[in-house]
Amino acid sequence: MGELVTVRLCEGISRGFAADARARIAAVVGGADALVESLRVRVGTIGTAASPGGAGPAGVLTQVNAEVDGRRIRVQEAAADLGEALDRITEGLRVRMAAVTSGWAPRPWPRRTRSRMPLTAAASAAPAAVAVPRAADPDAGVARVALPYPVGPQPIVRRKRAQLVWCSPDAAARTMDAMDFDIHLFTDPATETDAVVYRVGPTGYRLARTVAAGPPSHPAVPLTLSPCGAPELTEEQAVERLTAAELPYLFFAHPGSGRGRVLYRRFDGGLGLIAAAS
Repeated sequence: MGELVTVRLCEGISRGFAADARARIAAVVGGADALVESLRVRVGTIGTAASPGGAGPAGVLTQVNAEVDGRRIRVQEAAADLGEALDRITEGLRVRMAAVTSGWAPRPWPRRTRSRMPLTAAASAAPAAVAVPRAADPDAGVARVALPYPVGPQPIVRRKRAQLVWCSPDAAARTMDAMDFDIHLFTDPATETDAVVYRVGPTGYRLARTVAAGPPSHPAVPLTLSPCGAPELTEEQAVERLTAAELPYLFFAHPGSGRGRVLYRRFDGGLGLIAAAS
């Protein structure tokens, strides 16, 4: 099985770690009662930290992508060092595979705190944080977290344009869980509007759309609903709002097209933008 695991290391990561990662991942997959294919592991560093020898990595970011019985899954973990990263990613993969093969169930909320938001994070028109809340606005549904965000506006360092999948909020929530996102951007066919589901209390799942609409009919996921449509903002306005409020992500609509967009903080502290392709 080990030869079927592709490991990609960024510069500065020991090549010997690839063999360890391949063996540990293969052991997890070998014990699963499922067909697991397309196993890809990516290991990189997060930021820099002062050290006696100069600047070094402040942490390790590890990601595993795979197909389990034909369904795509993803696990992403941040850790202080390579050993912890490998422990966390193998345990995360074991848990994710078990969840996918045993049938979907709502994930507990709140989940354990992460040092940074994973890829494709977003929030409702009244943005909400993931991780353990520090304070909350009971009217807007806004939660904040005690993370060391950079001060002041930050540049957008990564942009992605995506053809959004048309699916129900239930399906979007299940995809969000399988792909280890704290948010998923999609198009809601019931309202024909772009929308997000994201992880926040009290149920752990919330739905927001670019245009305000009623709740979905008979959802299987315990969704709460944002009562407002997403604000129409320019990129500059979105960056200012996110950074001023120290938010991990922001869901908003493009002023011209009205299409949904997600501005989010990357693990390295920079900003990323996901935009619906027109």
